[in-house]
Amino acid sequence: MAKTIIKQVQDSTQELDQEMEEVIRLGRFSEGGKRPMKVRMRSQMVVEEIYDKKKEIGR
Repeated sequence: MAKTIIKQVQDSTQELDQEMEEVIRLGRFSEGGKRPMKVRMRSQMVVEEIYDKKKEIGR
């Protein structure tokens, strides 16, 4: 089960790399801190697909 999910994520990641238009790190850098990212995609359809897959993985 876990291997299947990992494979699906890897496959979709390769596809999404081609669909990303711009990636920006928000906030200031701090050692060991987390910074959110703003990602601009080429189409709304891809964004909707990401949200749909997020729901599936969360189960």
